[in-house]
Amino acid sequence: MMWEQEQVLITGAGGFVGSHLTEALVKAGAKVRVFIRYNSRDGRGNLEDLDPGVLGQIEIIAGDLRDADAVEQSVKGCSAVFHLGALVGIPYSYKNPREVVETNILGTFNVLTAARDHGADRIVHTSTSEVYGSACYVPIDEAHPLQGQSPYSASKIGADKLAESFYASFGLPVVTIRPFNCYGPRQSARAVIPTLITQALACEEIRLGNTDALRDFTFVTDTAEAFIKAAQTRKALGKVINVGSGQEISIGQLACIITDETQSTAKIAVDETRVRPNRSEVTRLLADNRLAREMLGWEPRVSLAEGVKKTVAWIATHMDRFQIGKYQI
Repeated sequence: MMWEQEQVLITGAGGFVGSHLTEALVKAGAKVRVFIRYNSRDGRGNLEDLDPGVLGQIEIIAGDLRDADAVEQSVKGCSAVFHLGALVGIPYSYKNPREVVETNILGTFNVLTAARDHGADRIVHTSTSEVYGSACYVPIDEAHPLQGQSPYSASKIGADKLAESFYASFGLPVVTIRPFNCYGPRQSARAVIPTLITQALACEEIRLGNTDALRDFTFVTDTAEAFIKAAQTRKALGKVINVGSGQEISIGQLACIITDETQSTAKIAVDETRVRPNRSEVTRLLADNRLAREMLGWEPRVSLAEGVKKTVAWIATHMDRFQIGKYQI
C-alpha cells in the first residue's frame, strides 16, 4: 500500500502511540483523519505536540468509540483503518472495569463493523502484550496462551478475538499488532519510564511498584513503523504479530539506567499502593519478534540506552505536564 493521498483513519490518535503514528503517516503523504475522544475543552491530546504544519493537514473527529454512529461516520471513505483507541490503564481497569470493557470491546466491535460495511482495504488492530499474562515460557511467541490477569487484559483479549472472528467470518482484511512495552516522548506518567524519569529529575526518592518485574521495551517510533509495515503487508492479514525488542530488563535495573542518565541521587523505594494484586501481577514479558522480522521486515532500530536518552531530554523540557511523584492510574 502506497500512502500518497491515501485516506486513512487512526482511532486513539490523541494518545501516545497514536500521535506518533499520525505524524509518520502525514509525512508519508497520507490524507489522515483521526478519531479522538470528545471533551468539552476541545483538547486534542498529544496531537497538540505535532508541528503546526503537520497538525494542519489532519482532519479531526471527536466522539466516543462506544457510539456506533460516530465511528461509522469516521470510517466512511477510508481505505485503511488503524485502530489504537482504547482505555489502557491497568490500575484504572481495577477501579472502572465496566467502562474499560465497554470501550475496548464494544468500541472495537464498532470499528470492525464499520470497516466491514464500508469496505476498508486494511484494518490494523492494536493488541497488547498484557494479554499473555505472566509468561508460561520465554521468549513469548504468538501461540502463547492468553491470560486475563486484569480487566484491561481481559478486555483486550475480547477485542483481539473479535478481530479474529471478523477475519474468519466476514473476510475482513485485518491484522493484529501486539506491542510490548512502548515508551518515548509524549508518554504520560501512567507508564513506568516517565514515572521513573520525572521522579529522578525532581525527587529525592523514586517510588515504584514491583521492581523485580521483567519487561521488554520498544521505542515509540519503532512501534509506529511496525503499524505501517503491517498495513502494507498483505500476507499479514489474519495474523497476530508481536512487536517487541526481544530483550528484557527488570524495573529495578531500568531505574538504575535512568538515574545514571539523569545524574540523580534519588533512592528507590517500593510503594505498596503501586503494586498490583498478587494474582494480577505480570512478572515477565519478553517478546519473540521473529514473525515481525520475517513477515513485515521490521526490526527495532532504537536501543534502550538511546531511547532513554531521547525520552529524558523530552521530559526534562516538559516537566510542567507532570504531577511529580503522584501515582497516576
